[in-house]
Amino acid sequence: MSIIVQKFGGTSVANPERIKAAANIAIKTFNQGHQVVLVVSAMSGETNKLIKLCDEMMPSPELREYDSIVSTGEQVTSGLMALSLINLGFKAKSYSGHQVKIETDGAHSKARILNIEDTNLKKDLNNGFIAVVAGFQGIDKKGNITTLGRGGSDTTAVALAAALKAEECQIYTDVDGIYTTDPRVVPEAKKLKSINFEEMLEMASLGSKVLQTRSVEFAGKYKVKLRVLSSFSPNNEGTEINFEEKKNMEDPIISGIAFNRDEAEVNILGVPDMPGIAYQILGPIAEANIDVDVIIQNLGQDGLTDFTFTVQKNDLKRTLKILNEKVKDHIKAREIKCDDEIAKLSIIGVGMKSHVGVASKMFRTLAEEGLNISTISTSEIKISVILEEKSLDKAVKALHKAFDLDKI
Repeated sequence: MSIIVQKFGGTSVANPERIKAAANIAIKTFNQGHQVVLVVSAMSGETNKLIKLCDEMMPSPELREYDSIVSTGEQVTSGLMALSLINLGFKAKSYSGHQVKIETDGAHSKARILNIEDTNLKKDLNNGFIAVVAGFQGIDKKGNITTLGRGGSDTTAVALAAALKAEECQIYTDVDGIYTTDPRVVPEAKKLKSINFEEMLEMASLGSKVLQTRSVEFAGKYKVKLRVLSSFSPNNEGTEINFEEKKNMEDPIISGIAFNRDEAEVNILGVPDMPGIAYQILGPIAEANIDVDVIIQNLGQDGLTDFTFTVQKNDLKRTLKILNEKVKDHIKAREIKCDDEIAKLSIIGVGMKSHVGVASKMFRTLAEEGLNISTISTSEIKISVILEEKSLDKAVKALHKAFDLDKI
């Protein structure tokens, strides 16, 4: 009997009615002869309420206690979901992260999964239970509750699917699949029937909010069949994330446009142009478990250079504190500046590997719209630029049209 893992996001379990609707989706899958594991997020808005409570008690709260508090949202949902299933006449049992148990490292608020003990889950599945697991959380080697970061329930679901060797992991959300870009910005955006794993990984890491980046990484590492669906229109086939290269000559060069408004740019001016300077700057930031994205080091002049990188906006204060306390005087930097009114925009597609002129078309389009870019970063299948946040929507619409994404 095959196992299906289904994850329901916050909007899909936002109230008792939505929880009951999600329960019925699970029951339909169960009645088709599958064993079912549900992974649930906190009800929409609940995590933000818990974070606000933490901040009211203590600015920059101690992270062990923070994780203990914010993890309760998912536990409430898992219990309610189990009650809904039981009330409908099915055997169900809820699990918190430590009951599964999902073992993580000790990096509170951004923990990584190390191992999953699936004995209890398999036993209950074989006895006809629908298992309901609280997403977003685990337990470290010291017995402390940990959380996996924003969107961590996606990672919980994919990790469980990998551990249980599930037939498919279905991510139910409030959109009916992956689009060429955010349809709230470009109404002409098209839903993709399937998307290559590499493209999905880039889209997730570059700002698409549908899937957490780490969940896509997990799916790629363990070859978990992944599908994004809508809990509001469950009969829609959604978008499948596949692991095969596109080979059709008619496939588009660019598959999508991702963007992120939650980035801030940090500029360290007048640093010595010498070996090891990047490590001296970024080492202390990495030790604080802060993710750094676009990194640019300018051409040195008179023995000095400028160093630029981006971080998430909610990490900016901590980043600046580290730089001012541990880095600036040590490397004798002239000045540290930041800009939190930027956005990152990226075009993505495996077709870029075999087509020339993609970058020039992108830059020409932005120039024709009178839009200035400050930083450029590339890989085989994506080109990212940093620009003013106020220009973002205009840039996305122009590029979506220029690359004919409205015709996919």
